[in-house]
Amino acid sequence: MLFLVAAGVLWGTGGLAGALLQDLAGLHPLAVAAYRLLIGGAIATVALAAQLQRLPRTRAVGRRLLTAGALLAVFQASYFGGVAMTSVSLATLVTIGSSPVIIAVVTAIRDRRMPSARTGLCITIALAGLGLLAGTPSARDFWHTVAGILLCLTAAAGFAAFTMVNRNAVPGLSTGGTISIGLLFGGLLLLPAALTVGMSLPMTPQVVATTLFLGAVPTATAYGLYLIALRQANPVAAALAAVLEPLTATVLSVAFFGERLATAGIIGAVLLGVALAVNYSAQSRSAQGEPVLPRPRTGAEVGS
Repeated sequence: MLFLVAAGVLWGTGGLAGALLQDLAGLHPLAVAAYRLLIGGAIATVALAAQLQRLPRTRAVGRRLLTAGALLAVFQASYFGGVAMTSVSLATLVTIGSSPVIIAVVTAIRDRRMPSARTGLCITIALAGLGLLAGTPSARDFWHTVAGILLCLTAAAGFAAFTMVNRNAVPGLSTGGTISIGLLFGGLLLLPAALTVGMSLPMTPQVVATTLFLGAVPTATAYGLYLIALRQANPVAAALAAVLEPLTATVLSVAFFGERLATAGIIGAVLLGVALAVNYSAQSRSAQGEPVLPRPRTGAEVGS
């Protein structure tokens, strides 16, 4: 649970770092997303070079790495597309709010059982908190809003699928291998589109430091912690940890950028905290009424 909380908090620093990089370098959001995945994957690959040399060359490992990379690319590209079509607040609300709902629905259909009362309560409180925290977002017109929401729902589905696919380990594939190569592959998928909008990066100390931070902290480290935690937490609980991303970004904006939080936003932040407290109060998945998923098979490496 601590790893899930840490991942959500670190993701919250990524939005601000990405916005800062976009302003400093004049980059398109799609280029920022590509840099985030590529730099994060490169940093993780260098840090885990010795571990990656032992990576088995099997079809199961190849399929998992390709799937992880493709889902990361879909998530990043769709989310930033939704931001461009609507607004940051609306895109974040729809994407982060929809992910645990999608996972809960898919899990209920797969297991032929309704989610527990605790799960439903957590999701409801989290959605209410996100709505208050985001406020009433504005959009240019109706059709832009519809298109943007569809992109955000695609992003939410991508993140939900990433969470559920990586819930169980592949024999011989470590968390480090999944995150390093998965990030690199996702970045490579976005690279052609990012090159068309421009990826010129000024080599100033501030730009370089921001780029390295974006790749190392809210990307390589946060996704690594998230994947490790997935092996011990149920998918809905893991997806709910993502609500810490907008909450952290809001707190940092108020603390360091002088932004003011309205009363509704304060109430929303409190509701998010309540949702997380209710979610994490259970000491086991069975206490939450969620089905206990099988542990990885013996011999499967799950640590990074």
